[in-house]
Amino acid sequence: MENTLNSLAQSKSQIDELMRRIDIAGKKKLAQALEAEASKSAFWNDPEAAQKTMQRLSRLNSLVGKWQALALRIDDALELAEIADAEMMRELEAEAAELQKIVEQMAFEAMLSGDYDSEDAIFAIHAGAGGVDAQDWAEMMERMYLRWMEQNGYKVEILDRSGGEEAGIKSVTISVKGEYAFGYLQSEEGVHRLVRLSPFDSASRRHTSFAKVELWPDIQSDIEIEIEDKDIRIDTYRASGAGGQHVQKNDTAVRITHLPSGVVVQCQNQRSQAQNRDRAMQILRARLFEMERARQEAEMAALKGENVDAGWGNQIRSYVLHPYQMVKDHRTNVEMGNAAAVLDGALQNFIEAWLRQKIGE
Repeated sequence: MENTLNSLAQSKSQIDELMRRIDIAGKKKLAQALEAEASKSAFWNDPEAAQKTMQRLSRLNSLVGKWQALALRIDDALELAEIADAEMMRELEAEAAELQKIVEQMAFEAMLSGDYDSEDAIFAIHAGAGGVDAQDWAEMMERMYLRWMEQNGYKVEILDRSGGEEAGIKSVTISVKGEYAFGYLQSEEGVHRLVRLSPFDSASRRHTSFAKVELWPDIQSDIEIEIEDKDIRIDTYRASGAGGQHVQKNDTAVRITHLPSGVVVQCQNQRSQAQNRDRAMQILRARLFEMERARQEAEMAALKGENVDAGWGNQIRSYVLHPYQMVKDHRTNVEMGNAAAVLDGALQNFIEAWLRQKIGE
């Protein structure tokens, strides 16, 4: 009996803490505000906006309802345990075990409960400081992430890839489609540092190279960003393959520069110039949307007195291949000695540790 009571009490404590961390109370208030908005007579005057509001409301109600139902089920079990006889306690033992499993699953889902965590992602890698070594490092990272995506069942499409001058790549932009792609890959955004004996140094000296990962939710039609024609410059060029050689005779690849922000996006993977232009515009909207979202979050964090500096020089993870082998995440302090396995896509330990830290904070 005591074990059952302890198990139920532990489940209640866990679920209460998780609900606090992901602000179920705040999400309930937001859902109530949206319901009040939907009840206004002019709500459906803009059908497209109304539909998006209703979709958001539906997601919120579903999320809040699921957590509240579980909390109520645990409370009911605890109340029964206080008055249960021996036969009823045997039934409650099974209920306590089932509830503990559900709580563990909900704890996992809590790590991916952000507004866009369930969305597809646009994932980019850029070579940084380090010359040819950095471009080679960017290509090594591309392989690492493609392996992780393949191992986890994501659908991948290379949207744009710029080859290095001697080796490696200058940058690559990848469409990642699948469940919680954006949620999982958030942990990888930032600067990654490589330390190794350079294969491009005739004296085989140790070099340090950097590459940067960027990420945006690929929510396409959901993004309400207005882009005026006067604010963009569109250039076309021939799509190129590995090493920079042209693979098409026509100028099907598209580069769009957003003049006010300086953001540049490229797409060359689609069959026609029009398709590449449409996809590049989707990527541009996603990038501008994420920039605005990050700006708002930074303003809120500044009001709270938090340090929001995420500059280029602040590497999130180091990959050391010489004089020893070690991959260390500087945010969570998770380390792995098998660097070869990490470079072959074994990233889950780092990703899950970051997600746990995220909801812990």
